Amino acid sequence: MGTPTAHPPGGRRRGGNMFIQIIEGKCTRQDELRELASKWRDEAGRGAVGWLGGTYGFTDDDRFVGVVRFESREAAEANSRRPEQSQWAEKMMAIMDGPVEFHDCNDVTLMMDGGSDSAGFVQIIRGRIDDPSKLKELMGDTDMLHEMRPEILGATLAIEEDGTFTETIAFTDEASARKGERLEPPEEVRSVLDSVMAGATFYDLHHPWFESA
Repeated sequence: MGTPTAHPPGGRRRGGNMFIQIIEGKCTRQDELRELASKWRDEAGRGAVGWLGGTYGFTDDDRFVGVVRFESREAAEANSRRPEQSQWAEKMMAIMDGPVEFHDCNDVTLMMDGGSDSAGFVQIIRGRIDDPSKLKELMGDTDMLHEMRPEILGATLAIEEDGTFTETIAFTDEASARKGERLEPPEEVRSVLDSVMAGATFYDLHHPWFESA
């Protein structure tokens, strides 16, 4: 889904710049929204230049969350101006229970290529941080993270201009993720996590779906 519009799931990029848009809103008509998302390629996706993919899912309290990737902000904005995209977005908005929030992020960091479309469980964390470099540095130490939490397939960190961040973490499966949560990380990691995650909101996507360009 896109800038005041919408797109589907999944996708990774191995380097260079990236633009991420987070889409969030309440939706109790989950089957209808997922069916509409599956039709996006045929209805609006063919001309979506610069779209890389996205990750979609619903929380237990009927919250829809989508994390959509583009090559650049310019590509996302150009796509949102296409008539076919606007028409498709109107259909999506009609399914939602109320207003939809859009969060745009030019500052994107990838861990282990950003994740995997084979993930069985996705956790999205939204919070605010004064010094993003601490979290970026932690995500950059992939050897340590992979040794400590082998069930993590990758992640993206998207930061807005006001310091609000959205971290999207892909796991092999939920059982392994819950087991990993109980492990005590090294002290230097714990101090960063305690600071960063204070007041953060966690969105668990038990049945995520993905799509890649």
